[in-house]
Formats: sequence, C-alpha cells, structure tokens
Amino acid sequence: MIIYCLSDIHGYYSAFVDALELIIDQLEKDNTKLVLLGDYIHGGKEDYKVLDKIIKLQYKYGRDKIIALLGNHEEAVCEGRSLISNEYSDEKYINWLMNLPRYYVEDKTIFVHAGIDEEAEDMWKYGTGDYIFTEKYPAELGEFYEDYKIVAGHIGTAEISKNPTFHNIFFDGKSHYYIDSTVQDSGFINILKVYTQKQKYYEVTKNGEFLIEPYKNC
Repeated sequence: MIIYCLSDIHGYYSAFVDALELIIDQLEKDNTKLVLLGDYIHGGKEDYKVLDKIIKLQYKYGRDKIIALLGNHEEAVCEGRSLISNEYSDEKYINWLMNLPRYYVEDKTIFVHAGIDEEAEDMWKYGTGDYIFTEKYPAELGEFYEDYKIVAGHIGTAEISKNPTFHNIFFDGKSHYYIDSTVQDSGFINILKVYTQKQKYYEVTKNGEFLIEPYKNC
C-alpha cells in the first residue's frame, strides 16, 4: 500500500490545496490512501473550507481511502473548549469531528496526531490514553518496538530539530517521522509518501520525491 500523509493544516486552505494538487491524481489508483493526521482547524475564517474539502474527498473516494484522524484542536471543539471558527461551531461538523479515529495502522507504520505510549510496546493500542494520542509532548525519539515506525504531527519539525529554519519532514534515524511544517511560518504543508510493505518513506515536493534521510544532527 502507498499512503500519502499530511498534517497540521490549521485552517490554511491554500496551502492545503497546493499540497493536494501534487498527489490528487495518485488517489485514483487502487493501492493508494491519504491519511490526514489532525489539526485541520485553528479558529480561523477558512477552517470550514478545510473541513469541507476533507469531507468532499471522503465522499468522493470513501472513508477507507481518505482517513482523517483526530487532532487536539478538533478534540477541543468536541469537548466544548474551543470553536471551529472565531464566531461559532456548526453542529453537523462537530458530529463529523466526534467520529474521527485517533490512530491508523497500515502494515508496520502507525499514523497518529501526537504520539503513543511507547513503553506499552505491542500493547500500545490499549496502553495509550486518549490524551497521549492527541496531546503527547515533547516529541519522543529513538527506537520503538520491533520494526514499527511512528508518523506524527502536532509538534513542528523546527522545534524538534532545534533549527528554526527547518520545516521539512524530520526523521530521527530510528522509528519516528514528524511532519508538522508549522504552516503559519513556513507557508507550506509537508507531504509524506509511505510504501508501507517496504517501509520506504519519501518527501513529496513540486520538484519530485526524495527518500528521507535522518536529520543530520540525530
């Protein structure tokens, strides 16, 4: 299976559309999926446009092909701690948000918004609390259980790399890929391409696909 993965759109509709344009033709193929890791909204005026785009993609291709996960911003809306936009939250969107899963697994790649309880090892599905799936902080690095890889957003790669100018996909050389580009600063959304059976991970850009190497300071 080939999975394209995006995260942390934060209401930046144009950046979301720009990213989708690079991969949308690939979604017509049977062996491809799109996994979105959450934080689609951020209390801005284009939040609903982002949600509408995702919902339309699910309607066209099916929820089994367009998989949208729950992020901490969506969870805050579901719990009444935040609004979808600065003015109001439409009930029909809240119902959609409340049905979003917290993680997705394909072969040995785990997709999640923030992270999992890695100490639970092969019992992580049961040992990870809801808060960890959407709010885990700081980013965990190093070796996880067996050959599993974890793909997450939530924390900007500039913060993880400790390099304020780095917004590309961060790989620790072990088990973790972080893809949050901090779109409000970078102006773009990272695209991760995963060949799940081979465990090959590529960064997709307008200039092509590039195998992701460990961050140089790992």
